[in-house]
Formats: sequence, C-alpha cells, structure tokens
Amino acid sequence: MRLASEVAVVTGAARGIGKAIALALKAEGAYLVLSDVSEEVHKTAAEIEADGGRAIAIIGNVTQSADCEAMVKLALDTYGHLDIMVNNAGVTRDNLLMRMSEADWDLVMDINLKGTFLCTKACLKTMMKQRSGKIINIASVIGLMGNPGQANYAASKGGVISFTKSMAKELGSRNIRVNAIAPGFIESKMTEVLSTEARENLQKMIPLGTLGQAEHVAKAVVFLASPDACYITGHVLNVDGGMAM
Repeated sequence: MRLASEVAVVTGAARGIGKAIALALKAEGAYLVLSDVSEEVHKTAAEIEADGGRAIAIIGNVTQSADCEAMVKLALDTYGHLDIMVNNAGVTRDNLLMRMSEADWDLVMDINLKGTFLCTKACLKTMMKQRSGKIINIASVIGLMGNPGQANYAASKGGVISFTKSMAKELGSRNIRVNAIAPGFIESKMTEVLSTEARENLQKMIPLGTLGQAEHVAKAVVFLASPDACYITGHVLNVDGGMAM
C-alpha cells in the first residue's frame, strides 16, 4: 500500500470522480475525510468503512472558508495529521456567452476556482509545519483547449492550472508538491444522456476512441500522491485519451 496511514481530504466526494478517487486512495491504505454539499457523502464514507477502510464525512461548501477550515480540522482531530488534499469539487453551467447569466459565471468560478484556493489555503498551515504534503487539483482539458459554450468552465479550470503552477513554485521549498489532473470526457451522469450521434462525435475527437472512466482519473491521483511521483510538482497530467495533444 503506497499511502498506508496517510490522511487525505477529498472534496466533491459523494459520487462520480470524487467517489472514485476516495475508493482508490482507500485501496492504497489512506485514511479519508470526505466532503460534499450532498448528504450522499455520508453513504460513500459508510461504504468505505464497511469495506475495512477508514473514512469520515462532512457536509461542506468549498466556497465558504469556514467549511474548508472545518474539513482540515476534522482531519487533524480525527487522525492527527494531513498529508493529501484533493480539490475535486466542481460544477458546470454551460451556455453561449451572450446568453450566460452573471450568476452562472459566478457560481462556476466560485466553486471551481475560489474553492480550490480556499481549500488549499486551509491546509497550508498544517502542511508547512509538517514540511510535507501533496495537493492535487482536478482541472480539465477544457482549461487547456477552451470549448464553445463553456467560457465560464474553461476560465475556471484554466485558472486552476495557473494556480497549481504558482503554488508549486511557492511551496516547493517546504516539500509540498502541487499538481493538477486534466480529465477529458469521462463517463458520468452528464454523458449518459447523450445521443448516440453526440457520443460518436465525441469519440472521434479522442485518439483512443472511447470516453474515459472515473477510475482512470482516480489512478492518476494515487500516482501523484504516491512516492512514485516524489520528484514531480507543478505538472498538469492529462487523462483524456489523447484529446488535448
């Protein structure tokens, strides 16, 4: 187990990619604090506990600094230390810019970018004192490529990528590694509703010819959190089947 007894906070952990990340970290021996705005996060934690892992859930909104600080405090109160922060919580509110509301712009920027800032800031005092830590931010290939109808999402994820690089330079001297993962099109509730034609068109954009799975992203998180990536920081790892080449 590459992460035996290490403590990880995962945001947006109730379902989808966040849940897959939690399960993958658990499989490598990590102890978990799982956060989400949905009560379903308690079910995810219970599943991990029932399978022999250690996990505790907390309802938290990453746009609220007090909630972000509460996640970190729960980790420290429960396990005594904090080694890994996975900033996964995110949303989309797609529309052409001329039709996009200010509220939808603000919501996406607040959760995807401000949330990453607040959660990272909340864990820094502990990690700097320890002189160790791993911060992994879930970005998107859309933050690298752009996409029509996703100006807010692209801007937020592009911001996450730039934030990641800045933090890697700022924190490297304290032995804190900061990296990002940029998933491509991943199987999810959103892609389940696509028509056959829409799915085929998506797959044509991907050299490997298929949509990704949440587990593919989760395995990348485990790698970046593990000793195998001990000399990697400030990197953006695309998990996209080659789409953003």
